[in-house]
Amino acid sequence: MEKHLEYNTALVTGATSGIGKAITKRLLQLGMNVVAVGRNEEKLEALKSEFDHHTKLFVIQANVSKQQEIESAVKQAETQFGSVDVLVNNAGKMGSSRILEGETSDWDDMIDINIKGLLYGVDAVVGAMVNKQKGHIVNICSDSGFEVIERLSVYCATKFSVRAISIGLEKELANTGVRVSNISPGMVETGLSANSPFEENRKKLEPKDIANAVAYAISQPSYVNVNEITVRPS
Repeated sequence: MEKHLEYNTALVTGATSGIGKAITKRLLQLGMNVVAVGRNEEKLEALKSEFDHHTKLFVIQANVSKQQEIESAVKQAETQFGSVDVLVNNAGKMGSSRILEGETSDWDDMIDINIKGLLYGVDAVVGAMVNKQKGHIVNICSDSGFEVIERLSVYCATKFSVRAISIGLEKELANTGVRVSNISPGMVETGLSANSPFEENRKKLEPKDIANAVAYAISQPSYVNVNEITVRPS
């Protein structure tokens, strides 16, 4: 376990593949209890089988865009491990997001998952964290939260929102003992990027690079609040 790690249990959304799976693996390596949340039951079972040697892994099927489901997941996590000390809001969607294309169902999904899902997760854990005067909320954003890409207008808008929420939440939680970190990856080698014709010739990050950023943020001493990390390929 890392020198300054003071948390016992983390809940990770979108945990079954890509960045979320890498974060789950890294936190287990740190000796934490990890509650892995995902929508796909088969992928959750595969994750459980892959890490079956880790008795500290607990999987829950839930859709973060459904407030009652994420609230139930947090309650199950608290029953299993006593508390949720770290929330990693990783679940996200990049859909068809040119405004002129009018793909309103994709817009709805991105808003529901990327913004509302994040807020529902925060709402489900932050009260208990404030009461304990201890906890860490990590929001996985994107470098698309800094710059609007023409073909990704709506997606970028959701990621700008994630950064705004992270900044505002950090201000609201000042002096409560609850820390907030916003981590913005550039293009990462995942199934999503592999299928993109715009990214096929670009150098990409690996999911473990983002997992290491999460580990860095949550392993700092209690007086250190790492608010913003941007990770881009060199």
